[in-house]
Formats: sequence, C-alpha cells, structure tokens
Amino acid sequence: MKGVRFTEEQISQVLQQLEKGMPIKEVYRQHSITQQTIYRWKAKFIGMEASDAK
Repeated sequence: MKGVRFTEEQISQVLQQLEKGMPIKEVYRQHSITQQTIYRWKAKFIGMEASDAK
C-alpha cells in the first residue's frame, strides 16, 4: 500500500505544532502518520523555514 505524501509546507506545519507544545501522540493521531515519521521529519526539517525546505 502506497503511503500518503506530504508537502514541505504540511511537514513544516506538523513540526510547528510540536514546537508549540502539542503532545506528540496527539499530532500523529491527528495527521494519521506514525511516530517514526515524525522523528524522521524532525531530523531532516527541524529549524528550517518552509522556504528553506524547498
């Protein structure tokens, strides 16, 4: 089964929710992604602006 693709802007929004203090479990349930995906995105995109990710 092919997974859902997220744009850089969507990934940035998810990571911003985490930075604002939303619990990680709530974030991955809300967006239907795995906890591992969030950790992978954090390693790759944390600290970047949406324009930097492009």
